[in-house]
Amino acid sequence: MNQTTYQIQSVNNEKEMADALSVRKAVFIVEQEVPADLEIDAHDEANSGTIHFVVYKEEQPVGASRLRTYAPGVGKIERVAVLQSERGTGLGRQIMMAMEETAQDQGYETLKLNAQTHAQRFYEKLGYEAYGDIFDDAGIEHIAMVKNLREK
Repeated sequence: MNQTTYQIQSVNNEKEMADALSVRKAVFIVEQEVPADLEIDAHDEANSGTIHFVVYKEEQPVGASRLRTYAPGVGKIERVAVLQSERGTGLGRQIMMAMEETAQDQGYETLKLNAQTHAQRFYEKLGYEAYGDIFDDAGIEHIAMVKNLREK
């Protein structure tokens, strides 16, 4: 069987950032109808301290995400996006593994995320636990989730 090869990397220049944003725009703004002013925020600005990730398949951007400091020792995973054509391939899981590895390298002990409720099972399979009540973010139901990286 021919395994698809993805290149997951942190964003290092303006072109890679534009590629990451192009995936996020396709998934969140176009597909899910999230307003652009909610999707693109201060954590996307240069020097925000946020680590952005972009995924390439044959030099085309197909995935994106970001990781930022939420509190001392706590990282927050946000904007995990995979183009519709690549869903179901395991790419989302690969992105999460890459982000967790980077989070550990950055010294984070815990990761937080706000999952769209339809994706809750995906994150649970990766060891995240839901807490609190379901809430609305940009017209989409979400649930807060957390994972302790020290229990690996």
